[in-house]
Amino acid sequence: MKHTITVLLIIFVLFGCKQEVRSNQSKIISKGTISQKAMVVSARKEASEIGIQILKQGGNAFDAMMATEMALAVVYPYAGNLGGGGFLVYRLADGTKGALDYREKAPLASNKDMYLDENGNVIKNLSTVGSMAIGVPGTIAGIFEAQRKFGKLDVKTILKPVIALAQNGFAVTQKQAKRFSEYDSIFSTVNKKQILFNKNLKAGDTLRNLALAETLQRIAAGGRNEFYEGETANILIDYLNANGSIITLEDLAKYEAKWRTPITFQYDELTITSMSPPSSGGICLGQIMKMVEPFDLNDYGHNSLKAIQVMVEAEKRAYADRSYYLGDPDFVDIPTETLLSDVYLEKRMDNFSFKKPTLSTTLSYGEIIGYESDETTHYSIVDQYGNAIAVTTTLNGAYGSKMYVEELGFFLNNEMDDFSSKPGVPNTYGLIGAEANSIAPEKRMLSAMTPTIVEKEGELYMTLGTPGGSTIITSVLQTIINVHEFGFSMQSAVDAPRFHHQWLPDEIRMEPNAFDKNLIKQLENLGYTINQTRTPVIGKVDGILVLDDGTLEGGADYRGDDTAVGF
Repeated sequence: MKHTITVLLIIFVLFGCKQEVRSNQSKIISKGTISQKAMVVSARKEASEIGIQILKQGGNAFDAMMATEMALAVVYPYAGNLGGGGFLVYRLADGTKGALDYREKAPLASNKDMYLDENGNVIKNLSTVGSMAIGVPGTIAGIFEAQRKFGKLDVKTILKPVIALAQNGFAVTQKQAKRFSEYDSIFSTVNKKQILFNKNLKAGDTLRNLALAETLQRIAAGGRNEFYEGETANILIDYLNANGSIITLEDLAKYEAKWRTPITFQYDELTITSMSPPSSGGICLGQIMKMVEPFDLNDYGHNSLKAIQVMVEAEKRAYADRSYYLGDPDFVDIPTETLLSDVYLEKRMDNFSFKKPTLSTTLSYGEIIGYESDETTHYSIVDQYGNAIAVTTTLNGAYGSKMYVEELGFFLNNEMDDFSSKPGVPNTYGLIGAEANSIAPEKRMLSAMTPTIVEKEGELYMTLGTPGGSTIITSVLQTIINVHEFGFSMQSAVDAPRFHHQWLPDEIRMEPNAFDKNLIKQLENLGYTINQTRTPVIGKVDGILVLDDGTLEGGADYRGDDTAVGF
């Protein structure tokens, strides 16, 4: 670390006391779930427990990935899915790292102007709700590809407890019941009838999804191709055709998950590995961290005025670059090396001042010569063999397109909104896109998902990630910073109040009632616009920290029903 360890941190390390930090959040709370061998942290207890069950049966992180992801599809239909996509970043026990892209793709019949009217204006809701919002799903291809390459168990063994969960049912939580009630009317409108998930469900009710159980049974028997070419594929396409979608059997048959080289960069003595394009997560996280690295955040204090200024200004510049340069690397050239270079990033911060903000209206993308959802979900796994994975998966919006395939038991994504329907026009999350992220057949839409693995002095240190749309990158950033710079436990780092800036709109989004009023007033006096209503929840981080004695600490975000389970 570039700074001197404080006496308070020494006391914390030697005696296990709570460390006082120089911020308006006065104390580090107790650690999260501790385990000796393995850990799964996900959005629901049932999914984490099934992941651990598979590990106890001799499976590894990639077997547990398949089980956890499908269990989330059962118990967390808000974002868990068969009808969406995602990204995996992994680190094997021998230190080998890699990434898998199972992001959705644009259908073959798609085109650049498909969401514009005759006057060239974006047609409201066309890319967010209903059949035209759906991208070709990648989730099943992704989990099968990862398990095929690295897994140890057979698929039937892995999916057996998931199928039983769908058949026997699960208890609806208070948060779920509230969401089902809130979305009931749009579910009924889009699907033209009341669906399985509706306002009549109360907290504590047992919810069984027998249609999904049957779908999973077919997939367990027929493998990956059952979803893309078998009976499930035919049922899905018949449903889509009947509802006006342009996705075809050819789209499904042509889909493949793709292995990618992840983004890797240094921050102090940490080596950070995160997702590469078509996710913007790794590049933007790297840019922000490298821009703030020269500043002594620890000296400024956690969530202090100066620490927030530095991070916000770096975030602005990274999101401005994101809007212009990033897209699907199979379709556009991305200047990754330059975007992450020290020279370029030093120049990006050369007009930073503690005296006043850099207005977003005066801040564009950087000059290079020659040249994502609030309703995502993340899970982190470390197995007993030393393998670690970080997986972020999504339907994009809450329950995706709101289209529910009753015969198959799952929702379909609205991932097409993550393209630039029209360059310069913001999407659902207010993110601006350019030509690099325009729509094209078989192109993968840009994402903010940031599954991340951190090493310290060559050894596994953290695996983490979060949902949160455009706030994903900054939530992962702050969690790493909280642990590394301020000595937080993983649970404390996850629980700490978060803030976010994404260039446009030019405002700092802050969790309501979480920051000192005097701090907010100081920021406003400097000229910053503060918004405590736009994003009331900024991410739901699930992470695992390897402690000094080799045990694992799971941090599960209190903002959801997230749970860490270990053994």
